[in-house]
This record gives sequence, structure tokens and C-alpha cells, in this order.
Amino acid sequence: MASAGAKGEPSAVTALAELRLAHRGPWYVRRALEARRPAFACAVAALTLGGCSSTKKQDENEHAGNYPVEVLSAKFPLKQKLAQRSRLVVRVRNAGGTTVPNIAVTVDGFSKRRNDPDLADPERPQFVINGKPQTIGGVPESKDQAPVGCESVYLNTWACGKLKPGAEKTFEWNVTAVEAGKYKVSYRVAAGLDGKAKAVASGDSRLTGSFAGTVSNAQPETRVSDDGKTVVRGTR
Repeated sequence: MASAGAKGEPSAVTALAELRLAHRGPWYVRRALEARRPAFACAVAALTLGGCSSTKKQDENEHAGNYPVEVLSAKFPLKQKLAQRSRLVVRVRNAGGTTVPNIAVTVDGFSKRRNDPDLADPERPQFVINGKPQTIGGVPESKDQAPVGCESVYLNTWACGKLKPGAEKTFEWNVTAVEAGKYKVSYRVAAGLDGKAKAVASGDSRLTGSFAGTVSNAQPETRVSDDGKTVVRGTR
């Protein structure tokens, strides 16, 4: 049997018991880590999916219903040239008596998919959205010449907010052809982004459309003037 130590000093048994207790480690570490796991998972979900199971539903504030929308016009040149600027314009109107929650247009066809296993990204642009120089906080920047203030997290979709009854909205993209060949650019109009608000065609108009044309590889009839900045039409 182990003998007790000097007065005031712990015995070997007591010291061993204390050592074993200490070896168990801080009890709060596991609980702290377990408590952090849901928060970490939620943060990852917020970054990748836009939310987590404990957050509110994305579409809970979108009013469900059918909203009559009329496409007044849609234009895009069918014959284009490389390096030539052009405009895709879609003009819509709220043809109903209720405000459209979030008028939106999705455009497909600015890029083409190539079946090449060596490409990390098979999507290759046929048209690029032109940039517009501007200054943000004193720093030179470039802003896409697309529907202003209508950017969304959805791919190739621009949402411009509420559209009152009878009001019109023009969506416009300023693009440049960067690859020759046939193309097909399509669009579709929506009344919201979350699926509850549904746009329905008014009258004879359709909420979807497409343009099938050709980009010629002929050199554009433009050149840079002697000052190195100004772009002018025609040759010398």
C-alpha cells in the first residue's frame, strides 16, 4: 500500500487520480466543436447554395399568382461580323392589373458549348457583353452594358424589380461578336425568380423567342485613327 506523503502533500494515489482526471481533457472542447459544426455547415451552405435549413425560405416573400406580360418587341441583328457591336433589345409591358413582383429576362446563346475533353470549361463565348468605363471610389472600373441595376445570382438572368400595371421595361445588352459561325440567341421572360410568380403571355405575344443568324469572319469596316484611340468607319 502506498504511504501517504508529508503533511500537506497529496499521496501517490491522490496524485494519480488527479492525473487521470486531468488526462480526460477539457470537457468543453467537444461541446464547443459540436456547437460550431451547424454554424460552419450553415456558413458553407450560405456561400454555396445561398442559405441553410435554419434560414427562411427564399421564395416566401414572392407573391404567388399569374401575371399577364406582353412582349412589345425583341430585336437582334441576324447578320453580324466579327468585332462588330450589336444590341439585343427586349421590351416588355405589364398587361395586367397587378404589379409584377420581379420582371426578369433570361438570355441563352451568348456562348457555345464545345465537346472538347481537354477544356476545363466547355463554354466558349460567341458574343461578349461590352464594358463601359467608369470610376468607382477613384479607381478605374468597367461596368457591363447590360440592363442596369438588374444583376442577379442566377446564370444569364437579369431581374429589374417590380413592374406596375401598364408600365413598360426595356432590357438591353450591348455585345460584340467574337467568334464566326452560326448562332442562336434565345430569351424568356419571367415574373419572378423563385417560381411562385408566373408570367403568362398577353394577347398574341409570346414570352419566349430566339434569333438564329450568322457571324461573318469578314473584317469589320472600322479602324483606329492615328491618335490610337478613336474608332472610325471605313478604310484609308
